[in-house]
Amino acid sequence: MIDVREIVEGAKRENRDLFEHEAKAIVRQYGIPVTKVGLAADEGMAVELAEEIGYPVVLKIVSPDVVHKSDLGGVVVELRNEKEVLDAYGTILKNIKKNKPSARITGILVQEYAPKGVEVIIGLIRDPQFGPTVMFGLGGVFVEVFKDVTFRVAPLSKLDAEEMINEIRGKPLLFGYRGGESVDVGGLREALIRAGQIGLENREISEMDLNPVMAYRRGIKVVDARIMLE
Repeated sequence: MIDVREIVEGAKRENRDLFEHEAKAIVRQYGIPVTKVGLAADEGMAVELAEEIGYPVVLKIVSPDVVHKSDLGGVVVELRNEKEVLDAYGTILKNIKKNKPSARITGILVQEYAPKGVEVIIGLIRDPQFGPTVMFGLGGVFVEVFKDVTFRVAPLSKLDAEEMINEIRGKPLLFGYRGGESVDVGGLREALIRAGQIGLENREISEMDLNPVMAYRRGIKVVDARIMLE
């Protein structure tokens, strides 16, 4: 069992937001499914983690100075063997050195590759008036394009979570659009409730973005996670 307070306090001491693997550790602690991850300090460790997690894997840069990893060439996906992991490790370091030479590099994140599902976003903001507020909508690029999201103030009841899921315009994608399979709505509902708990029980957290969260016929999985501190 991880110590949520220790993770938060460690980041505060370093005057930074949480790294992705730290954010996922907290999210997992609250019972929200996340991809398996491990932090590699060198390429040999990256290979070991990839074999432990199981191929295919994703590699991502871990740096307090790099927020939008993909934009700087800091992410390589669907790596299927040792050679591809070694090549990707070197490529990521070269890209970051070229695109942001001043970036401090903590390591490389090795992450389980999540198959395609319906992408949703689960978010949390700390509203000055209402306090922890949970957001839900279509995820990935859709959240920026369509802004199809809904909000509820924590704590959330099951009814609150169900209403959020039913309020978005993209709801048909969740319930089997054009003969497709319905996703695990119960899993999404539970994740929304638990996201509210994270905000209520950790006052230092100012914002959380779980995007995308892959929703499947059975189960959900958080692919990317960010937690910002006040």
